[in-house]
This record gives sequence, structure tokens and C-alpha cells, in this order.
Amino acid sequence: MNGLVIKALAFAAILIIATLVVVKQMNIDLSDPINMLTMLGAIAIAVLAFGVSAKYIGQMKTDRAEGELAEETWDGIGEYKNELPAGWAYSFLGVIIWAFWYWTMGYPVNAFSQIGQWNEEVKAYNEKFESVHKNADKQTLREMGESIFLVQCAPCHGTTGDGLSGKAHDFTKRMSKEQILDVIKNGQNQLGYPMGAMPPGMASGADAEAVAEYIANGMKGEQPAAFATCASCHGADGKGNNGMAPNLAEYDLPLIQHTLEHGKKGIIGRMPSFKTRMTPVQEKALTEYIQSLSK
Repeated sequence: MNGLVIKALAFAAILIIATLVVVKQMNIDLSDPINMLTMLGAIAIAVLAFGVSAKYIGQMKTDRAEGELAEETWDGIGEYKNELPAGWAYSFLGVIIWAFWYWTMGYPVNAFSQIGQWNEEVKAYNEKFESVHKNADKQTLREMGESIFLVQCAPCHGTTGDGLSGKAHDFTKRMSKEQILDVIKNGQNQLGYPMGAMPPGMASGADAEAVAEYIANGMKGEQPAAFATCASCHGADGKGNNGMAPNLAEYDLPLIQHTLEHGKKGIIGRMPSFKTRMTPVQEKALTEYIQSLSK
């Protein structure tokens, strides 16, 4: 055995010993089959890597190129018509066989996974949460909604829900006159209501100004004649025809649910969808708290 191979195997042995020392210091349980397989794999890789490297490095020092040259050349560099080395061929075939084994038996799709376990635990917890709080009173819902708002909504809408001076939607009122005029002019189809998209240009000029003023003031006072166009979808009271269109008068549960599900484009960017991040009780609690901000 030449010196190069001895040095390679010695280096592999040092690496294995160092690995064992680290395993002992970290108190890794080698009686666990997964840990043991991982350890054996690391040892095998170390031995094979350094052994094969030493073999071929030594071979490069002594071997001479021989065989029949192919007719094709590239910039004067020829290629011999030699067979693929057996080690390379068997390794390639072994990797393919191992891949099929891994996909079908070694770690099938329906096997245990930490992500799957996490999802199951979250689902079980959410079901328990829904059961405990399904009949929560308004005060409990409001307190719960406040904690949700401070974590999920306050970074953009502010801790008081004022929209950070116009950077995001202001929850202390339903809508501003400028927002209403923008929707009248450009239409709206972000929230996925059953009535579908509101087309642009439903009113203009003095009619648009009157409608925007009326809605922004909480729909109080005399209703402008032009509001009849809005009433066809939003209802004469502006409350959305039982969830068929957005409620213009106040924040209700369907409005919050549609916004959480679909997200909404705002001045500082697009609000992402929260579709799978809140339970029905949490959506109800958030609605209760947002309603309290506008009263």
C-alpha cells in the first residue's frame, strides 16, 4: 500500500474519530435507528471519499493514456474510445436503484413528517379553540380581537387603527370621501363578493361628490338621488344585501372575511391573504374589535 493511500485512510480515520467525539459530546442517541444510519452513512462516505480519491490521484501519477482515438476532436484535443470505468457505471446504476427505493419504500410520501405532525396538531388545537369559544360574549371577542389586531394588523394600520396617517386603511371610520370617489371612478373587484365587479364610472361630477359625501358621513341625512345606482347592489341601507356586496355603512363579518380571504391593494402595498391563518371565531373576534374602533 503506497503512502498516499495510507495518508488518505488515516485522514478518514481522524475524521471518523472526530465525528464520534462530537456525537458523544452532543449526547446523540445512537440506539435510534435513524441516528445510527446517519452515522454509518457518514463513516462510509468518509472512507469511500478519501479512499477513492487516493486511488485515482495515485493512478493519475502512473497511468498513461492509451487506446483508440475518436475521429472527433475539439481544438486539437482528442478523446479515447475507452469503456466507462466500472466503478463509475456501477455507482450511477446504484444511485438510480437507490432513488427508486427511496421514492417507493424508503421514505414514501405518506410517511411521517414533522410538517404533517405540526399541521395535525394545529388542526386539533384550532378545533378545540373553536369549541371553547364558539359562544364567547362580545367582551371576550373584543379582547381576543384586539390581541389579533395588534399582532396581525397594527404593523400597517397602526395600534389605534388610524391607518398611520393615510398609509393604510383607517378603521376609525368606514371610508373617506377620497376613497369612495376613487372606487366610483375606477371600480372595484378585489374582495370576491357574489355580485361581482363594480364597474368604473357609476357616477360622475356632482352626483359622485354627493354620493361620496353621503357615504363618508356614515349615510346620515338626506340620501342623494344618485345613490339609487349604488342601492341596486349595496341595498337601500348600504349594508350589502345580506353579504351579496360590500357593506358601505359599517364593518360587518362578511366584509372582514372577504378582505382576509382575498387581501386588498393599498397605498403602502398589497395586503396578503389571511385565508388559512385565522379560525372563524378569530375572524368574528377581529370584526368585533374593528367595529369598536369606528364607534
